[in-house]
Amino acid sequence: MDFRRYPESNFCSTPIKIGSLFPIVVLLSLLSTLSESNQVGDGVTIIDATGKYVMPGGIDPHTHLAMEFMGTETIDDFFSGQAAALAGGTTMHIDFVIPVNGNLTAGFEAYVEKAKISAMDYGFHMAITKWDEAVSKDMEVMVKDKGINSFKFFMAYKGSLMINDDLLLEGFKKCKSLGALAMVHAENGDAVFEGQKRMIELGIMGPEGHALSRPPQLEGEATGRAIRLAGFVNTPLYVVHVMSIDAMEEVAKARKSGQKVIGEPVVSGLVLDDTVLWDSDFQTAAKFVMSPPIRAPGHGKALQAALSNGVLQLVGTDHCTFNSTQKSLGIDDFRKIPNGVNGLEERMHLVWDTMVVSGQISVTDFVRMTSTECARIFNIYPRKGAILVGSDADIIILNPNSSFEICSKSHHSRSDTNVYEGRKGKGKVEVTIAGGRVVWENDELKAVPGRGKYVKMRPFNYLFDGIEKADAEYLSSLRAPVIRRTMHVAA
Repeated sequence: MDFRRYPESNFCSTPIKIGSLFPIVVLLSLLSTLSESNQVGDGVTIIDATGKYVMPGGIDPHTHLAMEFMGTETIDDFFSGQAAALAGGTTMHIDFVIPVNGNLTAGFEAYVEKAKISAMDYGFHMAITKWDEAVSKDMEVMVKDKGINSFKFFMAYKGSLMINDDLLLEGFKKCKSLGALAMVHAENGDAVFEGQKRMIELGIMGPEGHALSRPPQLEGEATGRAIRLAGFVNTPLYVVHVMSIDAMEEVAKARKSGQKVIGEPVVSGLVLDDTVLWDSDFQTAAKFVMSPPIRAPGHGKALQAALSNGVLQLVGTDHCTFNSTQKSLGIDDFRKIPNGVNGLEERMHLVWDTMVVSGQISVTDFVRMTSTECARIFNIYPRKGAILVGSDADIIILNPNSSFEICSKSHHSRSDTNVYEGRKGKGKVEVTIAGGRVVWENDELKAVPGRGKYVKMRPFNYLFDGIEKADAEYLSSLRAPVIRRTMHVAA
C-alpha cells in the first residue's frame, strides 16, 4: 500500500466524503469512475466507504506506555496501548521518554527496547529531570542523531520529576538553540505539596483529596509562569494537558499578544468532571485520578469552546493506565494513587461525538485537531497527518451514522477499568489502515507486534519562523549599553 506514485490531486489533509465504493491501495480513486474495461489489480483491497469519511489516521501527541511511575508501571505497554489506539483510529502516537537517573541516553535506549513490540508508528518526546553539562550535551545528541525535537519539563511531582525555575530557564535556552520545542507540565509543585499536607491534616485521605490539593489556580499560576519565562527567552512553548479555565486563559492571553504558545487539552478534560472523585466506592473514584486533576463542571465546556475558537490547537489523551489493583496502592492515602487515565482508544470517537456532532467544529477541524496539527507541530507533515503523494498510508474510514458504546470488557487496553465506561455516541471508526495494512475492520483487530516503526522528528518547526527577527528587534530596542563619560572627582 504505497501511494507515492499516484496523482497528488486525489489526496488531501482534509476528510473525503465518499458516495461510492472507495478502493484502498489503488489510489483511493472512485470505482464509479472506472469503465467496465478497467481492471483492478491482484492483491488490491476494496472497501465500501459509501456515505463515510476517509481521513488521515489520528496522531496522539501525549502518551505514557510502559512508564515506571509512583512505584509501579503503566499497565499498557507498546503493544497493548497501540492495539487500543488502532481500534480507535489512531495510527501514530508520541510517547515520553523518562531519563534513567537523569541520564537521557540511558532513558532513550530503555525506551527503544520497550518499543520493539510496537504495532504502529511512534515517536518520542524526552523529559528533562535534572540539569548539568552532560544533560545539555545529550540534548544535542537527541536532536541531531535520535530524531527527538521536543523536551518536557515537569513543574510538578516534587521530589521526583519536578524541576525549578533555574533549570527551566536553562532548558528553554537549550531548546531554542537546538530548534526543539519546549513542553511543560504546568502545576506549581511546591504549592501542590503544601496542599497535600493540608488535606492530610484535615483527615481527607480519599481520591477527592487529590483534586482539592491541586486546585485550578495552581495550574493557572504555573502555566502563566512558564509562558512568561518562555517569552523572556523568546522560544516557543507547548503546554501539555490544559485542564482548567485558569490555564486556558493564560494560553489565550499569550497567543493574543502574539507569543508562540500551543495549548493541548486532553479528552478526559473535555468530557469528564470531578464529581466522580467523591464517589463512595474507592475503586470507582480512584480510576479518575490524574494530574492535573479532572476539574469541576464547567471547565470542560470552556475547554471545548477554546478548542473550537482556536485558543487551543489539538487534542491528546495523556494515556497513562493503571489497573484497579495498582490504583489501590493509595487506598489509605490519595498521594499514593498512581496518576493516570486511559484514552488512546476513545479519543477520536469522543472528540467526534462531543465536538462535531454538536456542531462546535467542522469535520475539517476534526482532522486538524486529531491529526494534521500534531504532524505540523512535531515536523512530520506531510509524511503523517495527510493523504498526499509521499505520505504514509495511514488512513481511517469513519461512519458518522454508526454508534459506539465504551466498555472496559471490550476495549483493547489491558486495564480492567475505563473512565468513559458506558458512554455512548455517534461516529465510529470502522476501518483503520496503518502503514498500508488494514488493521481494524468489522470490529476485528489485526495488530502485529514489531510492525511499528520509529519516526524521527526534525527540529525547527514552523513555530520557530521569525524567532531570529524577534531577537534582533529586541536587541535594537534596548538602547543600551549607554556610553557614559568618566567622572573625575576632585582630590
